[in-house]
Amino acid sequence: MVDDHPVLRRGLTALIESEPGLVVNGSVGSRTAAFAAIEASRPDLVIVDLMLDRDDGLDLIKEIKTRHPGTRSLVLSFYDEAAYAERALAAGALGYVTKQQMETTLLTAIRRVLSGEIYMSEALQRRLAERYVSGHTLEATSTMRALSDRELQVFQLVGEGRTTRQIAAMLGRSIKTIESHVEHIKNKLGIESAAELAQRATQWVEAARRG
Repeated sequence: MVDDHPVLRRGLTALIESEPGLVVNGSVGSRTAAFAAIEASRPDLVIVDLMLDRDDGLDLIKEIKTRHPGTRSLVLSFYDEAAYAERALAAGALGYVTKQQMETTLLTAIRRVLSGEIYMSEALQRRLAERYVSGHTLEATSTMRALSDRELQVFQLVGEGRTTRQIAAMLGRSIKTIESHVEHIKNKLGIESAAELAQRATQWVEAARRG
């Protein structure tokens, strides 16, 4: 389990281990600790939060798929599935559960993914089917689709009130690189000022968390 909130990890551990046959082999809060735990215990499944303190969950999922192809990944996030589920599945995750619904859906999702299937809510399955029939992807009707995974991550961090310097430190990138991402975001979304970017990003983060 990879989540940077220790209290939540303890609660999730209790929930998961209440289910016969399920054991949490590791509970960590960072990418480095995650790979140490994976190497040590070789788990069947890794539950990943998308936004860690200094790491990005999508990048972690991609790396797990590359370094440990036999280990499955399941996303557990505060962010609404409409905002991130398609990207998570594209990165290699086999399921997406929101933290708002985890008490009723997490164990089902774990069982489904461990059996080799993909877990999606009925609402997400319906939206994907509708998009497929109409020839569009889940986010195709949204301008957010134009953003790359890294640009969306920067946009999200701006919406959480992070400064350019803080974002650069969190992502291990130069300030110049983050400024370049910001300019690309503004161009793609038709945003003219830093103030408008901050407002749009804050609104998007709040909407994604509400679901």
